[in-house]
Amino acid sequence: MSKVHVKTGDTVILLTGKYEDKFDSKGDRKTGKVLEVSPKEDKVIVEGINIITKHVKPTRMGEQGGLVKTEAPVYASKVQLVCPKCGKATRVGHVIEDGKKLRICKKCGKSFE
Repeated sequence: MSKVHVKTGDTVILLTGKYEDKFDSKGDRKTGKVLEVSPKEDKVIVEGINIITKHVKPTRMGEQGGLVKTEAPVYASKVQLVCPKCGKATRVGHVIEDGKKLRICKKCGKSFE
């Protein structure tokens, strides 16, 4: 099992991959919020990225089946964290302050927490 550089709730930017349209309407790379992290598979599920269509059967009487659009996992190495302070895509640094290990932005030096 490996450590993943992002946590649930972080805002990330998509670096590579053929996930629908990699760029938004302005030509910027797509960003989204991390919904789920799976360190065992080294994958993350990002809101609005890698949308797939699933065929769903009705499970109960009267329930509707059909096509459901949902997010599929993306390898964690294909996303990069976006700093909430400076708004740039950045790597994560670590600093120990008051006995706590904090994640910091490598570009501006501010803490993510």
